[in-house]
Amino acid sequence: MPLNAESPGASGLNVAVLVSIGRHPLTARTRRADQDARAVEMALSLKGASVNLMHAGQHDSDNEEAIRGYLGMGVEEIRLLEQMPQADVVPVLTDALRASAPQLVLTGTRAETGEGSGILPYLLAEALGWPVINGLAAVEKVEKGVATVLQALPRGKRRRLRVRLPAIATVDTSAPAARQSAFGPARRGELDVQPHASEADPSVSQWQIQPARKRPKRLKIVKSSSARDRFKAAAAKSDGGGGQTLTDVTPEQGAEAIFKLLREEGVLR
Repeated sequence: MPLNAESPGASGLNVAVLVSIGRHPLTARTRRADQDARAVEMALSLKGASVNLMHAGQHDSDNEEAIRGYLGMGVEEIRLLEQMPQADVVPVLTDALRASAPQLVLTGTRAETGEGSGILPYLLAEALGWPVINGLAAVEKVEKGVATVLQALPRGKRRRLRVRLPAIATVDTSAPAARQSAFGPARRGELDVQPHASEADPSVSQWQIQPARKRPKRLKIVKSSSARDRFKAAAAKSDGGGGQTLTDVTPEQGAEAIFKLLREEGVLR
C-alpha cells in the first residue's frame, strides 16, 4: 500500500518528478501526460517528502498551458529547463539532477508526444550510475536510504522490491490515478523558466514524421447460416498457413530459406 497521512519513513526525502507534455488521444490537444501525472500523485502521497517538478523542453503558450496542469495538482513551482525544438534533453536533465541531488526520481514510462520511446529514464540512469525500477505501482516505505516498493507485473500481480537510493523509477497506468487539476492553483503556481544550452539530436533531423493511420482489420467472411458456426469461426484463432518448418538442414540451407522469406515479405530487395 502507498504511504498515507499516518505512514512514517519519507520525512526528508527529496523526490524529483520529470514531467512532459501530453496529448489527448481524441482531440490531440496538449495536456498533462497521464503517466507523469500519476508520478506526481505518487510523489505527493509521500508524507514529509520534498517534491520538485522538472520539465525540459520548449517554452511556448501551448506547452505552458499543459505544464500548468501539474501546478493545479497542488505543486507550487515547476522548473522549466528551456531547450530548442528537437534537442537532446538527456544532458541538461543529467546536469540538473546532479545539481539538485534527489534521492528518488519519478517519471512516466513513456511520453505521449515526441519520440515516445521510453528510453529516457534508462539513459539518465546510465549517465548518473543509478538503478532503474520500471512499472512502479506504489512506494511502501523509505528508511535508511533504502526504498521498499511494489512493482507491477502482468495480470495484476505485484512484486515487492528493495532498492538502495538514489534511484529512478518509471510509473505507468498501474499506479493510482492522478487527482484533478484545479484552475486556481494552476494559475497561481510559479513556472521557473531557466534557459539552458541545447544539444541537437542529430538522429531526429533525419526522421520523417507523419500522423499514424489506423489500418482496418480484415474480417473473415463466414458462409454459414448457423449462428453457432459463425460464432465459432469468429472466435477461432486463425492459423498462419504460410509457415514452413525446417528440420535437419544445414546452416547454409536455413540461411537461404530465411533470405528467401525476407525477399518475399519485401524486407530485402
